Amino acid sequence: MATIYEVSALAGVSLATVSRVMNGGTRVSEKTRDKVNKAMDELNYRPSSIARSLASNCSNSVGILVSELHGPIYGAMMSGIEKQLRTAGKHVIIAAGHSDAVSEKDGIEFLIDRNCDALILHVEAISDEYLIELAKSKHPFILINRYIPQISDNCISLNNRRGGYLATKALLEHGHRDIAYISGPLWKMDASDRYLGHQDALSEYGITCNDKLLFESNFQEEGGNEGILALLDTHIPFSAVVCANDEMAAGAMQAARDKGVAVPDDISVMGFDNILLAQYMYPKLSTVNYPVKDMGKMAASWILKNIYQASQPEIAHVFEPELVWRDSVNSL
Repeated sequence: MATIYEVSALAGVSLATVSRVMNGGTRVSEKTRDKVNKAMDELNYRPSSIARSLASNCSNSVGILVSELHGPIYGAMMSGIEKQLRTAGKHVIIAAGHSDAVSEKDGIEFLIDRNCDALILHVEAISDEYLIELAKSKHPFILINRYIPQISDNCISLNNRRGGYLATKALLEHGHRDIAYISGPLWKMDASDRYLGHQDALSEYGITCNDKLLFESNFQEEGGNEGILALLDTHIPFSAVVCANDEMAAGAMQAARDKGVAVPDDISVMGFDNILLAQYMYPKLSTVNYPVKDMGKMAASWILKNIYQASQPEIAHVFEPELVWRDSVNSL
C-alpha cells in the first residue's frame, strides 16, 4: 500500500503540501495540486481519514445521540440529519442513550472519543445542569426537542404544549366534553408539555381535568393498548381520547376494536406526531404534525453553519405543530 511519503517523492513536493491538497487547502497552486493528485492516482493512494483528521484537526464527522434506534420518529430525524450532512461531505456516527442518564452520558463520551467535530443530541434523562456545563466545554452540540433557556442557542425544539392544546381543542370544537388522555412518561419534557396543553384546552372551555381519565404510558403501541383498556375499565364515560403519540393511538384503536368499541362511532381518537403510517391506519388518524425530519435538517444546518462555516439559511430554533384532520374523530 502506498504511503504519503511516496506521494510526496513522486510529486516532488513536501509532505505539508500533500497534506494541504488532501484537506482542500487554498494555499496551493493548481499546477501543484494537479501534480499531487496525479501522483495519488498513479500510486492508487487513498488518504487515511485518521491522517486527514490529525492534519486538519477536523474529522468531518458528526455524532448523533438519540434515545432509541427504532421507531418512526427517530428514523425520520436521523434520515433528515444524515442526508443534509452527507450532501455537505460529512459523515455521521450514531449512538443510543435509551432515555437513561448514565447511558446518555456514556454515549456523549463515546462520540467525543471518536473525535466528532460536533454532536446532535436527542437526550431526555440528562439534567439541564449537565448540558449547561457541556456547553461551556470545547465540544459543540445542538439539542433536538428540548429547550433550556440558559443555552437556547443550542436548542431546536417543538412547541409541544401548543401541540397538546391543538389536539384537545380540535375535539372540543367538535362537541366532545368527556375526553380521556393517554400520555407518555410524564417525567419526559415533551410528554409533560403535551399534557399541559391538553389541560390548557380543557380549562379554556371551563372543564375540570379528571385525573381518572389520565393513563400514563410509554409512547409505544402496547402502552396505548393497555391505556384504552384501563380507561374503559374505569366505566367513566368518555367520547374521545387523546394519545400523546401516534404509536399509542394505533395500539388504542386496535384494542378498542378488539373490545367491540368502534372508532370513531363510539370513541374518537386523536394522535400526535403524524408519522407516515397515520394516513394508512383504519380509520385514518387525526393527529398533530411533529416536523421532526425538518428539525433534524435544521440541526444539521446549525452544525454546518457554526462548525464548518458553510453558508446556510437562517436557523429556526422553535418549530410550531399543526393539526392534521383525518377520519378518526366524529362530531357530536
